Amino acid sequence: MSSSGSTYGDIHRYEPPRESTAAAIAIVLLTLVQIVFVSLFVYGLAANWGYAGLDGGDGNMLLGFLLAAIFINLGFILMLYRKEFLPDVMIVKKRRRKWEDLYIEEEDVDGTPLVESTDAWDTVKRAIYPYYKR
Repeated sequence: MSSSGSTYGDIHRYEPPRESTAAAIAIVLLTLVQIVFVSLFVYGLAANWGYAGLDGGDGNMLLGFLLAAIFINLGFILMLYRKEFLPDVMIVKKRRRKWEDLYIEEEDVDGTPLVESTDAWDTVKRAIYPYYKR
């Protein structure tokens, strides 16, 4: 919990994105490579590269490589975009304590003592009926 007086839902830290030109150029180049990989994969599917005919071609492995390259390239594009063009925001959230999940009131967190009163008859009644006058 922060002691700076911030309430739940407030923005605790906000750092604007760097928005570097080199990252933008890299994303554009990776996008062009992505278009080439996707085009080759779609053409390979349409041209039956994955069908192992009598010659025993390795078209299936080539299509698998293209599909892997598509997802790895997409991962790099998304990583660069997230790092360079999205702001770094930290929002204060409510942190629940464990006893709140059990629907226990705050004053009952430590439980009740075994022997609460000096009257023995009340102790017997409470042992038989736990909700006897609190």
